[in-house]
Amino acid sequence: MELSKAALLRDLPSVDSVLKSGVAADLLGRFGRTAATDAIRDVLAETRATLKSGSTTLPTIESLVAIAFARLAESDRSTMRPLFNLTGTVLHTNLGRALIAEAAIEAAVEAMRDPVALEFDLATGKRGERDDHIRELLCELAGAEDATVVNNNAAAVLLALNTLAGGREAIVSRGELIEIGGAFRMPDIMSRAGAKLVEVGTTNRTHAKDYRAALTDATGVILKVHTSNYRILGFTKEVSAPELAEIATAADVPLMNDLGSGSLIDLSIFGMQSEPTVREAVAEGAGIVTFSGDKLLGGPQAGFIVGKRDLIQAINRNPMKRALRVDKIRLAAIEATLKLYRDPDRLFERLPTLRLLARSRAEIEAQASRLLPHVQSAVGMAFAVETRDCKSQIGSGALPLDTVESAGLAVRSKSGGAALERLASALRTLSRPVIGRIEDGVLILDLRCLTDEAAFLSVLTHLDPHRLA
Repeated sequence: MELSKAALLRDLPSVDSVLKSGVAADLLGRFGRTAATDAIRDVLAETRATLKSGSTTLPTIESLVAIAFARLAESDRSTMRPLFNLTGTVLHTNLGRALIAEAAIEAAVEAMRDPVALEFDLATGKRGERDDHIRELLCELAGAEDATVVNNNAAAVLLALNTLAGGREAIVSRGELIEIGGAFRMPDIMSRAGAKLVEVGTTNRTHAKDYRAALTDATGVILKVHTSNYRILGFTKEVSAPELAEIATAADVPLMNDLGSGSLIDLSIFGMQSEPTVREAVAEGAGIVTFSGDKLLGGPQAGFIVGKRDLIQAINRNPMKRALRVDKIRLAAIEATLKLYRDPDRLFERLPTLRLLARSRAEIEAQASRLLPHVQSAVGMAFAVETRDCKSQIGSGALPLDTVESAGLAVRSKSGGAALERLASALRTLSRPVIGRIEDGVLILDLRCLTDEAAFLSVLTHLDPHRLA
């Protein structure tokens, strides 16, 4: 036995001989010599240890290369993998929020591929401003005098507060001191912005007199925060934006209205409660309005600041603006996304977020019926699959109590919760993961966001129902 083991170890090829073999050409071509050498060395070391422990099988060079190739391919795969969002949340923060329109993708790719006139005025040949690419569009769509953009809405709030109320007081209703998410709270943002928080009213009721009583010579801004991620019902009172604008104007201080998610269209067309649009917030008298680009607007991550020209100019002079600005790739995508709003007749067709929200329940129900037998076959007889009515959410803090009628598939384990967890885990490990939600002992696959049925069915063929039972 010892002689056989020694002979096997002696016949094990060297790293150099494996790399020089013809079968290693693809390995070297895709991953380069350094990575390929390290991978082959690791595979040979593991094989050597296996032979020493008693194995009598000497692997071929082809199998050694195949193992190395598979490992490098796995490590080379992006950690931000495309997946199927069947959670029922259209703008899922953990899944990247808005899907970008094709026009925006094309604009971003073009900006990546070639030099662009980012801060260069082609008419004069002199230095230009990057905000110029979107300023006119934002002003047109929002009905504002001026506009600027930073990398997200939290940055927009931070920058605006620091400019308008840095070292001064910012008056805000106690009921509007929201937590955005991930323990990111409005009071903390205000503190980092250098503003002194002045709370007025109570959690459920704030009156105009509360704001007036809080005004002092140290007041820098009155802040209104749209509570988009929660709602207080019952015995409530808040001061409307137009009334706050009158109070702010009389006191000669700006009103800042943070819409959070923000929308350029009226969402009541989806049968949901109407949310204030950006244009409405500007028309109601706010000096500054802040909102997101990657939520209801349907574009890439961005924070927009629109409003009165003198206030926007002051914000742009703030040194913090440079630290929060967006790059050419995102700016190109933002410009292309905003241009889609100039053609409202085709907006739902061209903007994925709105297209998904606008899908009818009848359309999704028909899709669920088509997919049911295929999903049942993929998961095996250890599970029961049926169609189910669902209620989709917009997500990302927008309209938390409002839902959109949807449909999907409910998968129930015949043997208990452990099998259902195994199925959910197996779906997450597919080449294109499938993400649903477990609710009351059932795996729900809400189909509102499923647009590529063929790709979905293709990845399901890789499930092994025997391992799921």
